[in-house]
Amino acid sequence: MSAPSPRSILPAPGSQLPNSAFKWAAALAAGMIVVLIVLVGWELYVGSRQSLFKFAAGFLWSSEWDPVAERYGALPFIFGTFVSSLLALVIAVPLGVATALFLTELAPLKLRQPIIIAIEMLAAVPSVIFGLWGIFVLIPWLRDHLFPVLKHSLGFLPLFQGPIYGLSMLAAGIIIAIMILPIITSISREILRSVPDLQREAAYALGATRWEVLRIAVLSYARRGLFGAAILGLGRALGETMAVTMVIGNRPQISASLFAPGYTLASVIANEFTEATTDLYRSSLYELGLVLLAVTVLVNVAAQVMLKSMMGSGSSKVA
Repeated sequence: MSAPSPRSILPAPGSQLPNSAFKWAAALAAGMIVVLIVLVGWELYVGSRQSLFKFAAGFLWSSEWDPVAERYGALPFIFGTFVSSLLALVIAVPLGVATALFLTELAPLKLRQPIIIAIEMLAAVPSVIFGLWGIFVLIPWLRDHLFPVLKHSLGFLPLFQGPIYGLSMLAAGIIIAIMILPIITSISREILRSVPDLQREAAYALGATRWEVLRIAVLSYARRGLFGAAILGLGRALGETMAVTMVIGNRPQISASLFAPGYTLASVIANEFTEATTDLYRSSLYELGLVLLAVTVLVNVAAQVMLKSMMGSGSSKVA
C-alpha cells in the first residue's frame, strides 16, 4: 500500500471551519482575560463609590485612618506599599541578575540544573509559609543581630534611626525580596540566554577579558530586558499580602525609619475587611483595592512595553 501524498492529508481548500473555530476560540480566551480585569475593576468601583464621593481625590493624600471617626486616607498604605516593594527590588534585582548571569555564563553544566530546580521550588513556596518563617526565624535574627549593626554603623541616616521593633518595613522588604527573587532570576536568565553569541565572540576578538565581555557584550545588550524583569518583579511585590501582613507591623503611619512598622494596601484589606462594620468603612477598603488594582495594571503595562522594546531592539541588532 502506497503512502498517502502530502496533498491528500491537507484539508480541502474550502474547508476553513476548523481554522476559523480555533481563531475565534483563541480570541475569545484572550478577550475573557480583558473582560475579567474590567469586571474586577468595575466591582471595586461600585463598592467604593460612597468613599469616592465623600473623600474624592483627598482620599489619596490623607494620612488619617480612623474607623471610629470615619475618616479614611490611603497615603500611609500607598507609602508602605511602594517603600516595601522598592526595598525588595533593591535587594532582589542585584541577586537575581547575578544568579542569572552565573547560570548562563559561568556555572558548570552539572551545577546549573540543581540551582534552577532550587529556584523553581522557591517560587512554589506559599506566601503564608514565608510569613511564618519570617515571624519565628527572620524577625528575631534581624532584631538581635542585623538591625543593631545597621543602627550602629548607619544611624546618622534617618532611614536607620528610632527604636527597633523587629516587625518593620525593612523586614517586609526582605521577605518580599525573597519571594520575587525566583521570577526576576528566571526572566533575567531567559533574557541573557537570548543574547546572540556573536556579541560575545566579537568582544573576545577585540581582546576583552571575560568580565569585560559580560559587562559590555552581555549586560549592556540585555539591559532593557533586565529592566523589564525588574518591573515584573515590582508588579508581583506590590500585591504580596499574607507574608507582608505577618512581618510589617500593620501600623498606618508614615515614618522615615525603616525600623518602624508600616502598612500596605494589600495588608490592610486582608486585615480589616472582615472587621468593617459600616458602609463607609467597607467602601474605603474597596477604594484601596481599586488603587492597588490600578497601580498593578500600570506596572504590568509598563513591563510589557519595556519587554517589547527590548525584543525590537534585539532583533534589529541581530539583523
